Amino acid sequence: MENKRSSFGSNFGFLMAAIGSAVGLGNIWGFPYKMGKCGGFVFLIVYLLLAVFVGMIIMCSELAVGRKTKLSPIDAYNQVSKKFAWIGWLATIAPFFIMSFYTVLGGYCLQYIALNMTKLSFGNEAVAMSGGEVFGAMLTTPLGCVVFTTLFIVICMIIVQGGVSGGIERFNKVGMPALAVMLLIIIVRSLTLPNAVEGLKFMFVPGYAVKGGFIESSPNLVSVLGTAGGQMFFSLSLAMGAILTYGSYLSKEENLVKNSVIIVFSDTLIALMAGIAVIPAAVANGIAQGTPVGQIKLGGPNLLFVTLQDVFTNMGKIGPLFGVIFYVLVLIAAISSAISLMETIAAHWIDKDLAKGETDTRKRNVLIVSLLILIEAVVVAADGLGSNFSPASLLGISAPPVFLDCFLDFMDCWSEGIAMPLGAMLMALMIGWERSPELVLDEVAHGDPSEGFKNFYRVCVKFVVPIVMAFVLAGQMIDFFGGSPAIWYVVSAICLAAFWAFAASGKKQAG
Repeated sequence: MENKRSSFGSNFGFLMAAIGSAVGLGNIWGFPYKMGKCGGFVFLIVYLLLAVFVGMIIMCSELAVGRKTKLSPIDAYNQVSKKFAWIGWLATIAPFFIMSFYTVLGGYCLQYIALNMTKLSFGNEAVAMSGGEVFGAMLTTPLGCVVFTTLFIVICMIIVQGGVSGGIERFNKVGMPALAVMLLIIIVRSLTLPNAVEGLKFMFVPGYAVKGGFIESSPNLVSVLGTAGGQMFFSLSLAMGAILTYGSYLSKEENLVKNSVIIVFSDTLIALMAGIAVIPAAVANGIAQGTPVGQIKLGGPNLLFVTLQDVFTNMGKIGPLFGVIFYVLVLIAAISSAISLMETIAAHWIDKDLAKGETDTRKRNVLIVSLLILIEAVVVAADGLGSNFSPASLLGISAPPVFLDCFLDFMDCWSEGIAMPLGAMLMALMIGWERSPELVLDEVAHGDPSEGFKNFYRVCVKFVVPIVMAFVLAGQMIDFFGGSPAIWYVVSAICLAAFWAFAASGKKQAG
């Protein structure tokens, strides 16, 4: 089976695919805004520390488990631990739910590429509406959103059907360098706009977000830790099965520690580059148009599809060209993440067929997965981010919590809000306490890690990662469900203690 299973053609191809999985829409609209509102470099330092002590550990663990078992998440965790085998289902359900809205956002990117190409061909007068009017019209036209979402899914399906080396690796080996080049082009244009320096101050000067009126008050350290932890965790595509699945296609010769460092560094660098590309342009344009700085949208879909579209329109005749370049790079980021999630979901059934001796079922399985994703994505596309209907409206709830605002938030809650942080916490407890850190270190040993790294890994996987993941889980509950933060921290702590005791007792029984 191992010889028939797919694999990456080169370490460079694997790195481009893994970096592509990590680099997504969150890097572009989430990281720079959160960095600015949480104190600039203060946030960046906390983020980097968490990336080293938590992100690196989880990534290295997932790569090791994937390469050791040569299986998809469901089967890999089932082989590693009978008690925690269900972590594999969390790592497969999460990407399925994420794809319900990620494909819709990818469809938005396709629509905005078409919009800017129309403006480039016929002039800005061809579509005279503002960014807000364009976005509002798009959201309230469900059929158009469904069509472009379907097109995005078809693009991803064709790439994944091409295989690991012939499809996923080939796309990322071209797409990731192209994304970097396009980012540099947008950065140069962004920094040459008048008042662009105000955007840089927002990102890099501690306290400037409050002084400039972008946010009302400075966040406390607990808030910064929670925000940085959540962004680090989701930005690196951890606990959604993608890194483990890609690791299962790696050869024994690859150095897992070195590759983990490269992926974390590259993802953070591209997030910073994205921030320098979009935030100064958004702030400069807002100031030029007389918008009070506190009302300039610097995060979320509004930044991408309203604020920046106005930026490109106000650049004049050359603006739509930069619009096309920008939305193409965002599309590449969306596709590179989406294909890793589609591969993660399909890999389980592809492996099952391989175990039965069926070697040519990739296209069929990927098609079935794509159709299932389309069914759920149609609902998210049709609701128009809550503009047309929402879970709350269907349930008749007038003042809903965040997770009922629209189907995007609903799916996001159960995937990124619960399944992913819970899965990462459980994986660390499984490795650190039920099994042993040597489960991973023996696999990592093929890259000959130092004793210093081994000791560092043991401490982090047993103590640091579970505690930080409990903290992130509580933060997600606060964001999605509301209520008293203290209650959610207590609930998260109880879950951590219960699973910790469960894992440790399992180890004693096994011994």
